[in-house]
Amino acid sequence: QVQLVESGGGLVQAGGSLRLSCAASGRTFESHVMGWFRQAPGKGREFVGAIRWSGGSTYYADSVKARFTVSRDNVKNTVYLQMNSLKPEDTAVYYCAARRGNILTVPSSYDYWGQGTQVTVSS
Repeated sequence: QVQLVESGGGLVQAGGSLRLSCAASGRTFESHVMGWFRQAPGKGREFVGAIRWSGGSTYYADSVKARFTVSRDNVKNTVYLQMNSLKPEDTAVYYCAARRGNILTVPSSYDYWGQGTQVTVSS
């Protein structure tokens, strides 16, 4: 049974940093893409960034490019989202997700999801 468990959310002031973790278990993920999404109150789920487990190539939404970094630790089977220069508009529940194949930005193309972790950025 595939499990994705996020952690690391919290409250931070604007300009600060947070690192989210996503621990993956239940299968091997070498053929998968690990994506990060977020959902603010009253809004749809939005693509943030993703990484190919094999090779480590990444792709980011324009709104977070140069501020957020996705990485993975093959030994720990964990994916990270390093968030710097946080803004109040980054406030959302952040989810990690997994899909087999190429990086896509549409949430419905991902097969597995974590439970989410809240990130709140105060101004």
